[in-house]
Amino acid sequence: MSKIAVMGAGSWGTTFAKVLADAGSDVMLWARRPDLADEINTEHRNGDYLPGIELPAGVKASASVEEALAGASQVYLAVPSQSLRSNLEQWGPHLPADAILVSLMKGVEKDTGLRMSEVIAEVTGFSLAQIAVVSGPNLSLEIAAEQPTASVAASASLETAELVAKASSNSYFTTFTNTDVIGTEFGGILKNLIAVAIGIVNGVGYGQNTKASIMTRGLAEISRFAVAHGAKSKTMNGLAGLGDLIATAESPLSRNFKAGEMLGKGYRLNEVLKRLSQTAEGLASIAPVLTLAEAKGVKMPIVEQVHLVMQGKMHPREIAPHLTHESDEPQGE
Repeated sequence: MSKIAVMGAGSWGTTFAKVLADAGSDVMLWARRPDLADEINTEHRNGDYLPGIELPAGVKASASVEEALAGASQVYLAVPSQSLRSNLEQWGPHLPADAILVSLMKGVEKDTGLRMSEVIAEVTGFSLAQIAVVSGPNLSLEIAAEQPTASVAASASLETAELVAKASSNSYFTTFTNTDVIGTEFGGILKNLIAVAIGIVNGVGYGQNTKASIMTRGLAEISRFAVAHGAKSKTMNGLAGLGDLIATAESPLSRNFKAGEMLGKGYRLNEVLKRLSQTAEGLASIAPVLTLAEAKGVKMPIVEQVHLVMQGKMHPREIAPHLTHESDEPQGE
């Protein structure tokens, strides 16, 4: 039985540790807090992030990076995207040289605009064939409750993607494969931005017509962006794009939807950040995504308007007409 490490004991890291253990692996979950590691080991639960969920015996935890990583054949990374670089720099000496590194994160690095797989490659020096990403319609609490879902493992190496898929597929979680790392990552990143937009109009009080318009036009917008950066269009219509967007766009379990909803109700960005108990990756990714879009000449009216609301330069109630219409001239869909 192979040993797998999961670095990060938040809701998603803990949930994925459960997925991997239920698929038959021995999993070592790294927790920053020793008290949380003790709770997982003695009580088989993570009450802070997954209340009411019992973790399988195959999940063990440690606050020691060295212990967590020792002998791991696969290492799943589940920390906030903006802290990945600094964490990898600390973990580097303990990463097994032949391990597969798997990103569970959905963000773009603020300062560089790099996707998480690019940060992993740059910091660790691991080959692209050793790096994979997992993305899809994955709300942590639903998966932890073993509600059936599917996801995608992507790597430049199909063999690597298949190894990740085998390790993470069980009776309630099915992992498909592809080699479109760019599309799989950008699907997970960009749908967060549209979820914030839908949360905003929900907070304002607009109904299903507005939200459906934003979701569908948002999919077109993020697809244009992803394809311009080298993604395959079919990836954006699959689990990592459309599937993830549907799951995230209007779920009360979605941090990005909740963040947008608070913005729509009039909370300022700093107040929203204080009220969120966990990271909403979409908020941190908006500015670098817009910079990347400008560099490719891709128009992103929905994301641009969300950015204005976040900056306090547009009232949330004014957002909907701008989201679905760029000018007064008739436009093709």
